[in-house]
Amino acid sequence: MSDLGNAHSTAEHERGDNINRRSLLLGSGAVIAGLLSVPGEHVVAAEAAQPPNIIYIIADDLGWKDVGFHGSDIKTPNLDQLAETGVELETFYVQPMCTPSRAALLTGRYPWRYGLQTGAIPSGGRYGLATDEWLLPEALHQDGYETALIGKWHLGHADPKYWPRQRGFDHFYGALVGEIDHFSHTANEMNDWWRDNTPFEEAGYDTTLFGDEAVRLISAHDPKRPLFLDLSFTAPHTPYQAPAEYLDQYPQITDPARRAYAAMITAMDDQIGRVVAALEAKQMRDNTLIVFHSDNGGTRSAKFTGESAVQGELPPNNGPYRDGKGTLYEGGTRVVAIANWPGRIKPGKVDGMLHIVDMYPTLVGLADGKLGGSKPLDGMGVWTTISAGAPSPRTEIVYNIDPFLAAVRRDDWKLVWHALLPGRTELFDLPADPSEKLDLASKNPEKVKELQGRIQELASQMVQPLILADALSIVLALPPSTPIDALEYSG
Repeated sequence: MSDLGNAHSTAEHERGDNINRRSLLLGSGAVIAGLLSVPGEHVVAAEAAQPPNIIYIIADDLGWKDVGFHGSDIKTPNLDQLAETGVELETFYVQPMCTPSRAALLTGRYPWRYGLQTGAIPSGGRYGLATDEWLLPEALHQDGYETALIGKWHLGHADPKYWPRQRGFDHFYGALVGEIDHFSHTANEMNDWWRDNTPFEEAGYDTTLFGDEAVRLISAHDPKRPLFLDLSFTAPHTPYQAPAEYLDQYPQITDPARRAYAAMITAMDDQIGRVVAALEAKQMRDNTLIVFHSDNGGTRSAKFTGESAVQGELPPNNGPYRDGKGTLYEGGTRVVAIANWPGRIKPGKVDGMLHIVDMYPTLVGLADGKLGGSKPLDGMGVWTTISAGAPSPRTEIVYNIDPFLAAVRRDDWKLVWHALLPGRTELFDLPADPSEKLDLASKNPEKVKELQGRIQELASQMVQPLILADALSIVLALPPSTPIDALEYSG
């Protein structure tokens, strides 16, 4: 059996364990919480009448280093508190850009399986996340959850069939495309501000408005029903903009872009604090899992800033990791990540490999949910790794597979394969060289061959990138669903 097959088998086994365990506990009408032994603390059993509320918070293009608990001068006291009382996920991987990462979360499957592996959906894009994928909110909704997306979607905007309300979310408030002006809520001078399926205009800074909406939702929530909230901030994505009261907190930063970037992160942190306070006021906090991470690494190249022109040095800092957003190096794919659930997560740090696709089966397992509607998952149940620091079942990370560039990690070894001519491969020993400074490909030809073989195996399963098919169909005036394989060159 291939590693991928083993991954599926392990995932199914752990998912079954999670679901069976919760079924037994819930069958008696209560869940015994606080089962984790925390040194120096007395373990107290608590009752929960239902599966946990899930608040899943995603930052947009946040640098790994750009939080207080990673040593930044950027103020993030609320995230620092969540990290201190929760777990820091030190080796948490996502896709290198926003659309693929969001798709991976909601499907539990690598984006190259359904054509979203290359780039992000542009404002003129006519495609979206395949409608035959069974999404996380659909699975949770089926199991009794109220589901809401507040913030950024970026998984298809040209056709209503791709929109959040048609994909399992009871509520949607925010933007459909990938980049908006944070004050006017426009993209290419067109309004992109929605409540459910209806566009409307509203004044205010988007980060604050997302916090307002999240607080309203939590305050009005029926506590008898579990809640899944995907709170997807547009901060600190370009354009770098923030209200004066946040800019004024950083008088020592003279570079305008970095000053605004820092202010955006602190503004987001304030809203996260308000969300936690709302959960506490509603007496929901003790039965709520909060997850936070970035959708990709911080932007280090101007070609990945989107449609905003940024002058000078880009402000995101990915710490020790090479490069950033849009690349398959660690700086683009290994992101700041934390999880927090009082009494259910052992505080500390977890270094085992985790991937964003793992969150789908893990969350559905916690919800005592069913996975029958989904296609075969790449994600693995990793709750015991997150909650108790158990070894991760994951031994492989597939960073991406597309016609131009691919990368895979097996245990300590990572291969980056640049397929475009003249082509090259790079091999890194990540524990010894997390900054990817020393290419060991020439010294380890057998390891290169092994990992190239794995990439070729996965590439044989790849769906061609939809962005390429969409671009060609526009040029050739064909329907947007026309696959690349059906296009013939006759020039």
